[in-house]
Amino acid sequence: MVKTEREHREDIVEIGRLVFQKGWIASNDGNITVKLDAERILATPTGVCKGMMHVDDLIVVDLEGKKISGRHERTSEIAMHLTIYQMRPDIKSVVHAHPPVATGFATAGRSLNLALLPEVVIGLGCVPLADYGLPGTPQLTEPMLPLIPKYDAILMANHGAVCYGEDVYKAYFRMETMEHFARIALVAELLGGPKVLPRQEVDKLLDSRTRYGVKARASGEPGCPVAAEDLGPGEDGFYVTRSELIGLVDEALKARGLG
Repeated sequence: MVKTEREHREDIVEIGRLVFQKGWIASNDGNITVKLDAERILATPTGVCKGMMHVDDLIVVDLEGKKISGRHERTSEIAMHLTIYQMRPDIKSVVHAHPPVATGFATAGRSLNLALLPEVVIGLGCVPLADYGLPGTPQLTEPMLPLIPKYDAILMANHGAVCYGEDVYKAYFRMETMEHFARIALVAELLGGPKVLPRQEVDKLLDSRTRYGVKARASGEPGCPVAAEDLGPGEDGFYVTRSELIGLVDEALKARGLG
C-alpha cells in the first residue's frame, strides 16, 4: 500500500526520535530523507534537533536540491542524499548519523569489514570506509561514489555513517545493525582480538542470502567481507597482559637509565 506524504513525515519524525534516543546524533546532527516520487524528496531541515521534530518541520526539495516547500532551510549535505538516489534507483530513503562506536572506527581509519557475525555477512556483507571529504561540499560525496552502487552502508572518515534502503525503516535498521556490529567488534578486540570466520563459512552465508530474502549488493566484492584466510601474517594483532605491559615499560625505562 502506497503511503501518503503525511505518513512519510510521521515515519521520518519517528526515526529521528529513535536515532536521537540511541545517542547516534547530538544537537542538530544528522539528516534523514525519503524519496516521495520521481520529482520530490522529503527531508529533515538544518538547525533542528532530529529527536524533537514535528511533521511540519520537514521540507520538500526537488532532485537538484532546491527547496519546494517548508518553513526551514535545507541541510548542506542534501547533495549526498541526492547522489545516492541518482546512483541507486532502488533506494527510497537515506539516513545519515554519527553512531559513536562505528564513527570511532571511521575516525581510526578502519572499515567494518571482518567476517565476524552471520547476520552482518548476510545483511550487509561489510561496511567500507570512504575517505574524508569536507561536509557541505562536493568533496564529501566524491570518495563515496565507487562505494554507493555496491554497498548499503558506508562509514565516512572522521565524520559518521550513511545507510540507505527501500524505505526509512530499512535504512534505519541497517544503521542499527552496523552500530551493533561495531560495538561487538570493539569488545572482541578488547578481549584479545576477534576470531574471523573462514572463507568456506563466509561463502555459505553469502549463498544463503536468497533464502532470507536479502538483496544485498556486496556479494563477491573483493575483501567484503574479509575471511580468516584473507588476513596477512601478523594481522591478528599483538596482545599482552597488564603485568606483561608493565614489565615491558619497566625494561624500556631501565634501558634509558630512567628506571
